[in-house]
Amino acid sequence: MAERSQTAPEAGNDTGNEDAIGGNVNKYIVLPNGYSGQPKKGHLTFDACFESGNLGRVEQVSDFEYDLFIRPDTCNPRFRVWFNFTVENVKELQRVIFNIVNFSKTKSLYRDGMAPMVKSTSRPKWQRLPPKNVYYYRCPDHRKNYVMSFAFCFDREDDIYQFAYCYPYTYTRFQHYLDSLQKKNMDYFFREQLGQSVQQRQLDLLTITSPENLREGSEKKVIFITGRVHPGETPSSFVCQGIIDFLVSQHPIARVLREHLVFKIAPMLNPDGVYLGNYRCSLMGFDLNRHWLDPSPWAHPTLHGVKQLIIKMYNDPKTSLEFYIDIHAHSTMMNGFMYGNIFEDEERFQRQSIFPKLLCQNAEDFSYTSTSFNRDAVKAGTGRRFLGGLLDHSSYCYTLEVSFYSYIIGGTTAAVPYTEEAYMKLGRNVARTFLDYYRLNSLVEKIAVPMPRLRKEKAPPCKHPPPRGSTSNVSIGKGDKKNSLNHKDPSTPF
Repeated sequence: MAERSQTAPEAGNDTGNEDAIGGNVNKYIVLPNGYSGQPKKGHLTFDACFESGNLGRVEQVSDFEYDLFIRPDTCNPRFRVWFNFTVENVKELQRVIFNIVNFSKTKSLYRDGMAPMVKSTSRPKWQRLPPKNVYYYRCPDHRKNYVMSFAFCFDREDDIYQFAYCYPYTYTRFQHYLDSLQKKNMDYFFREQLGQSVQQRQLDLLTITSPENLREGSEKKVIFITGRVHPGETPSSFVCQGIIDFLVSQHPIARVLREHLVFKIAPMLNPDGVYLGNYRCSLMGFDLNRHWLDPSPWAHPTLHGVKQLIIKMYNDPKTSLEFYIDIHAHSTMMNGFMYGNIFEDEERFQRQSIFPKLLCQNAEDFSYTSTSFNRDAVKAGTGRRFLGGLLDHSSYCYTLEVSFYSYIIGGTTAAVPYTEEAYMKLGRNVARTFLDYYRLNSLVEKIAVPMPRLRKEKAPPCKHPPPRGSTSNVSIGKGDKKNSLNHKDPSTPF
């Protein structure tokens, strides 16, 4: 690779150089040194000023090599992982080397064969670059920080090429998806706006269940699922969509689940971060998954709204909040796996392992071996840890992780790269596993597959009862609930 100027800015630290990257490149044309004429074919034009885009700076090292700088998360220079940008004005058969030079992480699946995603205007389906063209190494020209370099050959002059860290899943795509479901007018699918983000984007809450379960006074078993609290973890959205697609389908298992359970799903907790192309943070630079203990209604409004809803459900004597699952993606490990909590009650701890064991039987890409249970202090502000300390002994809280790259099937050593469909299949298998957990299998055979019923009138708003007063002492058969919920310290030993 070409030798860089020794005066070139350095990358990879939390201050200094990264402060100079204030936004995304906007139709930035890279011209050779000393060139003053009109841009010609082969003078590459970089752009990241689009939804979920991220590329902060481009520096040309030679005629064919370019250093690319990830834009840090807004208001937080620590996180630089997600990239998503386009390149145009290329020459046919033009060969380049792109170096992503300022990753904030050292460990990466690029060491294990992961490769960036690419598509173009004439080939709109995302595909991974060949791993043989991708290199991950310490670079002496960038303070020995890790650099990911990949070689690429542009083969069609009129195409615009797009490169990304992983399959993008934008806020707009998510809204279009929910709109399409809503238009089907299914009587067991309810969509409501639970709140808004700082930039006034919707916090959608979905309820999927038989309408009979929402009648006033009916007892409910609730499964609560959240996703995309970390905006760059796009596989979370594909897994979540797989769960939703299965639950609203006419599959006999889905029908049984809807009859017996209430699914509450908030698929995108950080819509601003998703829209802006951040990796981990919100617009204001907060890692929302460290603020469950005391979320601010103005700084963390989406988290605040979800927490208040969970507390209301927890205080409802007719509602049993059975599961909380927060979906993430992992940048250094293979497969799908879970994190759970540690409890001093051995029986509760053993019961907590049942669901991931069942999921391991249903999903070839899910690894129980990689699943772990902990109470690491740095995780104290996460949804799993906080709600695990808040809710009673009959509730189980998990983080579901899925690899950005691949899974390894048991008995083999070959890595199978994830596709969008494979992520959604994991989501379908998560949903199916509740059938096994609740031992509802015998009911599936009795169900024929009818046409979906249409809602004859506007869906009633999903009402949640107010918290019980301090004098209330109602026994609901799932353990006494504490009245002053906000005073419980989730960091205390379980």
